[in-house]
Amino acid sequence: MPRKTTTDALKILAQMAGKDPARQRMFEEELANREVATKIYWLRQQSGLSQAELAKRVGTTQSVISRLEDADYEGHSLAMLNRIAAALERRVEIRFVAKKRPAHLTRAIR
Repeated sequence: MPRKTTTDALKILAQMAGKDPARQRMFEEELANREVATKIYWLRQQSGLSQAELAKRVGTTQSVISRLEDADYEGHSLAMLNRIAAALERRVEIRFVAKKRPAHLTRAIR
């Protein structure tokens, strides 16, 4: 039976990371960056704000908000996340969780 291929980027990246610890670490960092960027984007959207409007509330520029919403951006600071949270009447919550890959990604590298 032919092997089923996927177009899911996360599954493809998980397959590429394989069992190499350095690649796995890079993969996890990319996932975290993507999650932060996506959360900022969706919170802004739910608040009905443009990037420029959020930037004004935060005391920064629209280009900074755009960069923060980019999944490839690696410079998220806790201070900036707290400023964004305050502007959106939220708070930042940080959790430390076990280094266990989600089941759908574990299946992808088999």
